[in-house]
Amino acid sequence: MSLKATLNDDLKEAMKAKDQVALRTIRAIKSAIMLAETSEGHIGEALSEAEELKILTKQAKQRKDSAEQFKANGRDDLAQTEEEELQILERYLPKAMTQEELQAAISSLIAELGVTSIKDMGKVMGQASQRFAGKADGKVISEIVKQQLA
Repeated sequence: MSLKATLNDDLKEAMKAKDQVALRTIRAIKSAIMLAETSEGHIGEALSEAEELKILTKQAKQRKDSAEQFKANGRDDLAQTEEEELQILERYLPKAMTQEELQAAISSLIAELGVTSIKDMGKVMGQASQRFAGKADGKVISEIVKQQLA
């Protein structure tokens, strides 16, 4: 089932259950997808799975960043709202890789590409970003690549 169909079904369920957090979050996701579909270059075309994943990842990252900012400024009530929305968003994202899984995957990628120096970090990052999209944060990937190439 496509993401849009899943979102529509979940939206109906949230309406029946009167789950305001789920309603708000699913509507935000649908809005972001619709906005991307109507942007230049996509008019009349459905988004690919990778593009949908990119939107979901961006939405999740925004929620995490907002929650951190609210906590830093003593607004735990607003941080809690962002964290609740993040939990709903995570239902639609692929399962995140553990630190160990990510380190092993990056090691094999480095070996596969035959990279030996930090100068070739860009090659590794390009491939890693594509392979682990939605499964790991870019900052974490970058840190692990730097460690392994150093």
